[in-house]
Amino acid sequence: MQAQDIERLIEEQLPGARAMVRGDDGVHFEAVVVSADFAGKSLAQQHRMVYAALGGRLEREEIHALSLKTRTPDAWNSRQSR
Repeated sequence: MQAQDIERLIEEQLPGARAMVRGDDGVHFEAVVVSADFAGKSLAQQHRMVYAALGGRLEREEIHALSLKTRTPDAWNSRQSR
């Protein structure tokens, strides 16, 4: 699995989301996902939404490790303007 495959899966399953994924060994990845759907949800709920978008690939170890950061668009924009 490649970083762009993970980005595509997340963005397809979370319409309007923007996923930025890094990782070049095919099994360990870092992802930042920005979605308006995260508003009002706990961090655990946000992460579960992303894991669900990956459709069991973590359980099947197609993705061995995923470091995940989730942000709403407002939180993302405020971090970028610093």
